Amino acid sequence: MKSLPNILTILRIVAIPLIIAAFYIPSLKMAALVALGLFIFASITDFLDGYLARKYEVESKFGQMLDPIADKLLVAAVLLMLVVSDSADLIPVVIIILRELLVSGLREFVADNNGVMTVTKLAKWKTTAQFLAIITLIFVPLAQAEFAAEVFQVGTILLWIAAALTFVTGVEYTSAAMKFIKHLKEKENEK
Repeated sequence: MKSLPNILTILRIVAIPLIIAAFYIPSLKMAALVALGLFIFASITDFLDGYLARKYEVESKFGQMLDPIADKLLVAAVLLMLVVSDSADLIPVVIIILRELLVSGLREFVADNNGVMTVTKLAKWKTTAQFLAIITLIFVPLAQAEFAAEVFQVGTILLWIAAALTFVTGVEYTSAAMKFIKHLKEKENEK
C-alpha cells in the first residue's frame, strides 16, 4: 500500500500521451470515447492518490512533489490538445496555464524557504471545474449532432468558470506568497 499513491500519480502522467494519441485516432467518435475514458481515469487517480496517502499515512516527499506536477501536466496538455483541435477557446486556457506556472513557482519558492502554501477549498473547486470543463469538451464529438453545439457551449462556459476560479486562486496564492516574502524580509532585518 505504501507505494500505491505514487503509482497512481505516475499512471496519471503516463495517461497524458495516451489521451492525446487517442483523441487523434482517425475515427472521431472512438477517439473521443477512448480519450474521455482515459481522462476520467486520470482525474480519478488525482483524487485517489492523495486520499490513499492520507488515509493509510503513507505520504511521501516524492508524492508531494510529483502530484501537483502530474496535475498540471495533465490539465495543460489536454487543454492545449483541445485548443489545437478547435475544441476550446485559447484565452481561458492561457489564463489557466499561466496561473498554474505562477503558483508552481511560488510554491517552490515558499517551500525552499521552509514555508507551506496549503491548498484552499476554492482551489479544489477550481480543479473540479477544470476537470468538468475538459470532460465536457472531450465529450462534444460523442454528443448527438443536434446537441453537440449545446454541449460545446456548456463546456465553454465551464472552461470560463474554471479560468475565473483559476485567476482568483492565483491572486490568493500570490497574496499569500507576498506575505510570506514580507515575513522573510522582516526576519532577515532582525538579524
